[in-house]
Amino acid sequence: MYLKSMNLLQEILIAEKRVRKHIDKTPLIHSPYLSEQGNCNVYLKSENLQKTGSFKIRGAFNAILSLYEEQNITDFVTSSSGNHGNAFAHVIQELNLNGLIFLPENASQAKTDTLKECSSEIRFYGTDCVETEVFARNFALEQSLPFISPYNDVNIIAGQGTIGVELEEDLAQIDCVFVPIGGGGLISGIACYMKNKRDAIHIIGCQPQNSPVMYESIKAGTIIEMKSEPTLSDGTAGGIEPNSITFDFCKKYVDDYELVTEDEIKNAIRLVMTEHNMIIEGAGALSIAAFLKKKDEFIEKTVVLVISGSKINPKEFNEIISK
Repeated sequence: MYLKSMNLLQEILIAEKRVRKHIDKTPLIHSPYLSEQGNCNVYLKSENLQKTGSFKIRGAFNAILSLYEEQNITDFVTSSSGNHGNAFAHVIQELNLNGLIFLPENASQAKTDTLKECSSEIRFYGTDCVETEVFARNFALEQSLPFISPYNDVNIIAGQGTIGVELEEDLAQIDCVFVPIGGGGLISGIACYMKNKRDAIHIIGCQPQNSPVMYESIKAGTIIEMKSEPTLSDGTAGGIEPNSITFDFCKKYVDDYELVTEDEIKNAIRLVMTEHNMIIEGAGALSIAAFLKKKDEFIEKTVVLVISGSKINPKEFNEIISK
């Protein structure tokens, strides 16, 4: 079994040393409002304030640096619905490398607009992130180029796991961490690190009801294909690549899942703007929406809500907060 053939915790510690000078240590913000709502101590891990506006920069730097420094590889291919593409483009430009990014034809404009000025080449293919990812991976294979997966790669997962290192540094006691899930790279890295440090920590995966692919796959015992409905959480929407290593990590480390509605996502976006004066995207709101549904389970506990990103269509955001 793949999980037994590797030490993800060790890879996270290597990633921490490799990427630290390239990324920001994001603030861990205490939320008086949410703490009062749950009669507990709630903190927001604000990856919305990370470089390029999301946690994705951690994995992108780790994966690309590992190949560039160790094998002197300078040309890379990736696929992304937005945030990973922006992170990839930032790394490629900072390191003066060559990159090609494949995007779904229906990728969020708020996320694709930021790629217009990047040095990487942009191409569009397909209407689902898995369809785009499979095509891009095959293209990279045909061209003998490394493919930088948005989530299905140990170096990507290890890079995202550096969030766990920061949480351990900033909080002596954590009882529960709520983490958004799309392909599972973020939660795999965080959960592996946190569980290896303290097994009693409760890890909760958060997904929209309109695209609960990992949740349904865990229930089914295998990665499944299913239709996703439109969701504000575009950063977690869509399918999971067949045989993705994140599936086994989620089975091993994630304790529970919570699905949230589109209205609950909107309410969470408004709440963060009102209480913390921060703009967050739909995926970033999942952990807050999920906590509000389960808050009675964490009385007098210390809870961390991972806010994964900030990119949201301005018109969409204005419509949400005006209601």
